[in-house]
Amino acid sequence: MEKLRTNFAMSGFSGETLDKIVDAFHLKEYKKGDYFVEAGKTSLYLGFIESGLFHYYVIKDGDERTTYVSIENTFVASLMSFISETPSKESVRALTDSEVSVISRKDLKILIHEIPPFKDFYIALLEWAICGIDSSRHDLIVLSGEQRYEKMLKEEPKLLQVIPLQYLASMLGVTPRHLSRIRGKIR
Repeated sequence: MEKLRTNFAMSGFSGETLDKIVDAFHLKEYKKGDYFVEAGKTSLYLGFIESGLFHYYVIKDGDERTTYVSIENTFVASLMSFISETPSKESVRALTDSEVSVISRKDLKILIHEIPPFKDFYIALLEWAICGIDSSRHDLIVLSGEQRYEKMLKEEPKLLQVIPLQYLASMLGVTPRHLSRIRGKIR
């Protein structure tokens, strides 16, 4: 859980406070294909990915539609399900063998109550997630597939290096074949 510790240390936590935060998490292993949360079930954890990749998707007309991929050193959750304690509308599945530092809603609430700066961190994390979701929704409506790819190339180049092409294409709202044409044109 060193990456979790480093993440919180870089966010300004130290000493006993840092220890208390890290101690509230526990390490959980996921094999490739294991669910972090499955559609229709309630998301029990907020996780920090120590290693691995997680695929967020919904099923539409019998096909998986990728909505996002979380990578190492980022948080993973079906946020609406985790926050509202209701069944998830999406599935989140490990794309690779992965290790995740997880915290339950109950333990998260304890940290929020007992450590005011942690509450500020959590609010900032939620605000970042909301802005990302809003931006993605906007981009899907306003930008072409090529423009969405160019934006991702500029803003999140690491994602392009680690996400398998079929998931990347789905995330961008294009077919894998169209994504290949876009990539060939931009190179």
